Amino acid sequence: MAAYPHIFTPIKLNQLTLPNRIYSTAHAEVYADAGGMPGDRYIRYYEEKAKGGLGMAICGGSSPVSIDVPQGSWKPVNLTTDRVIEPMARLADTVHHHGMKIMIQATHMGRRSAYAGDPWPHLVSPSGVREPVHRGNAKAIEIEEIRRIIADFAAAAKRVQASGFDGIEISAAHQQLIDQFWSPRSNMRTDEWGGSLANRMRFGVEVLQAVREAVGRDYCVGIRMCADEFHDDGLDHETLKEIAHAMSETGMIDFFSVIGSGADTHNSLANCMPPMALPPEPFVHLAAGIKSVVNVPVLHAQGIRDITQAERILANGMVDIVGMTRAHIADPHIMNKVREGREDQIRQCVGANYCIDRMYSGSDTLCVQNAATSREATMPHVIAPTKGKKRRVVVVGAGPAGLEAARVSRSRGHDVVLFERSGVVGGQINLAAKAPQREQMAGIVRWFDLETKRLGVDRRLGVEATAETILAEDPDIVVLATGGRSHVGQVEGWGAAEGLSVSAWDILSEKVQPAENVLVYDGISAHAGFGTADFLASRGCTVEIVTPDVKVGDDVGGTTFPIFYRRMYAQGIIPTPNFWLDRVYAEGNKKIAVLRNEYTDELEERAVDQVVIENGITPNTELYWSLKERSLNRGQTDIRSLYANEPQPALNEATDGDRFVLFRVGDCVSMHNIHAAIYDSLRLCKDF
Repeated sequence: MAAYPHIFTPIKLNQLTLPNRIYSTAHAEVYADAGGMPGDRYIRYYEEKAKGGLGMAICGGSSPVSIDVPQGSWKPVNLTTDRVIEPMARLADTVHHHGMKIMIQATHMGRRSAYAGDPWPHLVSPSGVREPVHRGNAKAIEIEEIRRIIADFAAAAKRVQASGFDGIEISAAHQQLIDQFWSPRSNMRTDEWGGSLANRMRFGVEVLQAVREAVGRDYCVGIRMCADEFHDDGLDHETLKEIAHAMSETGMIDFFSVIGSGADTHNSLANCMPPMALPPEPFVHLAAGIKSVVNVPVLHAQGIRDITQAERILANGMVDIVGMTRAHIADPHIMNKVREGREDQIRQCVGANYCIDRMYSGSDTLCVQNAATSREATMPHVIAPTKGKKRRVVVVGAGPAGLEAARVSRSRGHDVVLFERSGVVGGQINLAAKAPQREQMAGIVRWFDLETKRLGVDRRLGVEATAETILAEDPDIVVLATGGRSHVGQVEGWGAAEGLSVSAWDILSEKVQPAENVLVYDGISAHAGFGTADFLASRGCTVEIVTPDVKVGDDVGGTTFPIFYRRMYAQGIIPTPNFWLDRVYAEGNKKIAVLRNEYTDELEERAVDQVVIENGITPNTELYWSLKERSLNRGQTDIRSLYANEPQPALNEATDGDRFVLFRVGDCVSMHNIHAAIYDSLRLCKDF
């Protein structure tokens, strides 16, 4: 703690004292039960952060105060009904037991939604201007509706207070209704709610007046706001400083939570939750600008993933409290590890944005590298030693699935041997980290590398496992995590065997050097294809990227694909969606790629120097088939037990002599992503 004096200095927000200066910001968890009630999963998720020593969490990103805000795919907490008080009280009591404070974010989304969902409302906004990201077509709000929504904010605040929550944060960020009124980009009104800055601020001021009147002077009320919309026709930093100063002078606000960037276009949205492509803490200077004009504490969270970053920002007086939200999704026990001098055991967020990208696709928030997050009821963050027989476990393959299998098995107290034919751990993640602006993916490998060493896993790097070398270890359990190989040569007509095409793996590993004029065919539309195209373009190649999907990077999430597109247009990469690669043939010193249109079946040809193909992987199964018949369970994972989070029945069978149980995890079963590979191993090995 002596190394982090500013982090562990308590601070007061109104009458509320926080034990430390690290908090988790409001975000869309996508965990709420039907009707927008925070249930067991929701509570356990925040309890884990509380157990981990976090000072405060603000939950419920974009929780609606009015019934004309569609509940949407992000499953917000429903602040429009008294039914929410009891489950919120259970949440508050649970985290208070561990010493953490909790607030919730309340908002009206205005146009920032889509009408096509219950209750199928007519969306409202100051001037009826459509929002590009959510495609929200809205009506111009009427005075009576303004009054109704102001009253809704007050009623929601009373519910939050009645639940035992420690405070409420009013959202005027991400261009929701309050800052839709503020911004000339969305407010073209000529009445008392538009025109001058004072008029445009009126709605927000009256919301805060109503909230303050509802909860009293001693209850903590804050506001979350943007400090620069980054739009020429929007709010710049100086104007937002003026707004913050005026709001602060009202005496109604106990803290400002400050972010950078608007969020109403796909490009600006990517700034709001900065992925690894953006520099660390990219907008802390904007938060410092707001701090210079207000008289209450300023909170800030964007791209702050390291505890030493947080200490430096606090020491420099730029803000008063630092948010590390995605960092606590990756590791909810950060604060305890810091307090106990175990910083090297922190599983550091790498900014992959798997968590937030899932939310924007309507899926629950998960972490790319921590499969226990949000599964606290069934998956352990801390692996407990087994109370049963200690076994000898052989793991083959040191990609993410194999590393997690080795880590969890060793944490259970078993003797673990890890074979990896390469001289380094990491598997395909090492290739992913070769792509420009994706280097931080290597942080996932770094943590597993340190943990398997710390735990004492017997790591046999540079050693290719065979059936004989595995059996020589006299294993009780064998876990195959042998991954896969590039699925290029297995496709007839693409000419990989004849040297007419090469794989993305060949390029990223630098086994094959880039040519001058390259066609990249991406049959998967995830990160790998675009990363390969970017890798080539950054080395001076002329690149066209072809995909059968509706757009390049179609399976890349909402906060990540805009970063790819910035790179694509800046480097002149030519995007060609809606085309399949039929075949490749040679003509002189050129490779001819024959493309077929998805919708017309018309053929086109490209004469290029090199055809690079990203088509996913095909599993490495040879070792599995050589061991299957020798194993007690014939290599079968009992999926009923696995999906019920129960131990494998085969573990109860005798494992004498050469009798062992055999399991497969990750890509050597079928192609999965990093999260799925890690989850495969955690849910299997936690019961060894």
